[in-house]
Amino acid sequence: MTIGGRFVITWKNHRTAARRRASGKIIKRCLTGIFDHAMIASPMVEMSMYGHSRAKPTTPTRDDRMPDTAARKPTRVRFLMLFLVFVGTVVNYVDRANLSVAAPLLKHEFGLDPVAIGVLFSAYSWTYVLANLPGGWVVDRFGSRAMYALALLIWSSFTFLQGFAGRFATLFGLRLGVGVAEAPTFPINNRVVSIWFAQRERGRATSVYLVGQYIGMAALTPALFWIAGTFGWRAIFFATGLVGIVWAGIWYLLYRDPEQCRWVNQAELEHIRRRGAVVETGKPARGEPFPWRKLAIVFSNRQIVAICAGKFASLSSLYFFLTWFPSYLISERHMTVLKAGGVASVPFVAASIGVLAGGALSDWLLRRGASVGTARKTPIITGLLLVPTMTLTVLTDTNWIVIAIMSFAFFAQGVASASWSLIGDIAPRSMLGITGGAVNFVGNLSGIVTPIAIGFIVRETGSFGWALGLISVFAVIGALCYTFLLGEVKRIDLDPPERGGRSPEPLKSTVQD
Repeated sequence: MTIGGRFVITWKNHRTAARRRASGKIIKRCLTGIFDHAMIASPMVEMSMYGHSRAKPTTPTRDDRMPDTAARKPTRVRFLMLFLVFVGTVVNYVDRANLSVAAPLLKHEFGLDPVAIGVLFSAYSWTYVLANLPGGWVVDRFGSRAMYALALLIWSSFTFLQGFAGRFATLFGLRLGVGVAEAPTFPINNRVVSIWFAQRERGRATSVYLVGQYIGMAALTPALFWIAGTFGWRAIFFATGLVGIVWAGIWYLLYRDPEQCRWVNQAELEHIRRRGAVVETGKPARGEPFPWRKLAIVFSNRQIVAICAGKFASLSSLYFFLTWFPSYLISERHMTVLKAGGVASVPFVAASIGVLAGGALSDWLLRRGASVGTARKTPIITGLLLVPTMTLTVLTDTNWIVIAIMSFAFFAQGVASASWSLIGDIAPRSMLGITGGAVNFVGNLSGIVTPIAIGFIVRETGSFGWALGLISVFAVIGALCYTFLLGEVKRIDLDPPERGGRSPEPLKSTVQD
């Protein structure tokens, strides 16, 4: 009885379970049919997936056939765009600094003293500084894709032509051309990161493209010295110019803003919008004049003044490494060209690590609940206060200790380079490019002052000791500006309260774990 009862109960349970499975299959087929019909017939579904309306498709697209779970998973297209920016920055800085590798060789051919070399080093910055303001405005007006490709093509062509220079004046003029063409680069970089990355990702994203200005020289400096020693200094410009021309075409083929990108899905768009990316940049109309009134508001803002001063300080140490460092190793430390090429890359590796560390620290502080101001300023101030350690090199004659000290100082400069993410937090949404250009304008004045000042110091004293002291003083002043002048971090309001606008609130972390 007991056994039969158990059999009956088991058989009934089995039959009930079978019915449930059959019912589930029927419901699943019905829902699948309804879902497939909606995906094909409803233009609203396609709008949600692509971010804009399109004509009703006659057949399902590739995205229409994706399972619902896959459709909701964000794509990672933003990291492709970041890679494009990273490589563009590598090309930018290699073309900016290749003269420093050629200088110890060409100075004998052209008969140049330290001051003349300093003037030649500074030539790039003369036009780069002047072109930053219109360069940033052009970025806001015409967008990132076409402007970056055009800029790459022009500056790389000028770089290539430097290999044919036969006298000082020709080389000086071509360096002026490189400076003009490179002006939109960092405003574009800042704009791309601001529109593609959420606020909690922006620090690391900024550090990734900034590391390009160091890792390129770290990886390529030995190769450039080898090219110079094997084929002559002119071959440096032929090689680096050709690489940039090729990359201009690759950028134009691959880069898109989020709203125009076919590869990004709605889930990724929602991710970057919901978590603090700059969605609407307010692209000006084609007939709109240069925004002098808005620019005056930007330049009169206390935050921008502080960042400009700090940027000048930070870039002073960078320009020493980009221009005079190889000559310092050869003339001050009596290294051969090949040996200098081998060790000159070490500080650039350290700076690359510093950039990544600064961005990671900034984002970690945000995740821990710190304000945006605290998270952005902490690595910058810390790095600037550590740059003066480079003056310790005057106390030793041991070259490996010198390289170690210089590497630590350049590491600190890399940590301090996180100010670009701060600009993305402060700039008016409609003026990301021109605000970045304004800061770059002032900051890169150091590219004129520092190389020439070092040239005068070396000529008059016969040593780099006082030059390192000057760079250290700039760094301390920059740290003081970020500490006491910057104040609360808040986005600039282009419509002041007395004209109906709202006072901007201090920015707070929008991290959502």
